[in-house]
Amino acid sequence: MKMMIHILLFLLGLFSYAFSQGIVNDFCVADLKLPSTPSGYPCKSPANVTVDDFVFSGYVAAKARKPFNVGFTTAFVNNFPGVNGLGISVSRADMDKGGSVPMHTHPGVSELIIVVQGQVTAGFMTSNAAYVKTLKPGDLMVFPQGQVHFQVNTGEGKATLFAAFSSANPGVQTLDFVLFNNSMPSQLIAQSTLMDVSEIKKLKALFGGSG
Repeated sequence: MKMMIHILLFLLGLFSYAFSQGIVNDFCVADLKLPSTPSGYPCKSPANVTVDDFVFSGYVAAKARKPFNVGFTTAFVNNFPGVNGLGISVSRADMDKGGSVPMHTHPGVSELIIVVQGQVTAGFMTSNAAYVKTLKPGDLMVFPQGQVHFQVNTGEGKATLFAAFSSANPGVQTLDFVLFNNSMPSQLIAQSTLMDVSEIKKLKALFGGSG
């Protein structure tokens, strides 16, 4: 009984300490000189924090690149240290006519987009349903965490969208790269996806895979 009381008091003490730290430490600017951890970067010493840690000035259009004719600009913790530990970050995608953000996921992270230029058809899929909508400037759409989603420029000119994430460092898994930028034998991919082997080899050549 005494042992249980001691454990409860210990846990209560830990909770109180964590709560007080959360109040004292309103922010934790990333110390990018140190390695990242599962909970984010270690905090920079308050004495070394400046206003520039909380400002990102490069949120401008990036040059669109093949094969998807899209350019990305990201303001994640690695180049915007002030978002460390805040559970938020942003990016933008600038698509040429016919460009797209290919199907991808952000494990454990939700995403919200707002279209600021052009016409974008966007959506996400579950195991038994698809949710797709054509968006115009001012429209927003949210993608629940972990769901496969995409955006396609279906307008007559360029398209731009801004995105916000529920993580300071959202990971990404792009299906094309996962499937075709590897050395897995094409025959195995064909058997597990029902795709044609010749098409798989073409896509491996495009995305840098082999086998």
